Amino acid sequence: MLPRLGKKFDIPVEVVTKPREAYQSMAYADLGLPRAPAIMLGGEILVQGKDIAEQELEAMIRRNLAGPK
Repeated sequence: MLPRLGKKFDIPVEVVTKPREAYQSMAYADLGLPRAPAIMLGGEILVQGKDIAEQELEAMIRRNLAGPK
C-alpha cells in the first residue's frame, strides 16, 4: 500500500521492517520513534501502534500535503 501511495502523491517512501523483539527493545525506545506499526510523513506521526485503512491514510496524506488552513 505505501509504495503505491508514495507514487500517487509523488512522495518518497521508506519501509523499515525489523523483528518484533527489536521494536520492543530499550534501544528502540531510546530512539524516540513511534510504536510499530507506524506511518510518518515528514516529522509528523500519522498513525502508530495500529493498522489503518487505506482510504483513511490517503485522506491523512492529502490533508498533510495541503498544509495548514
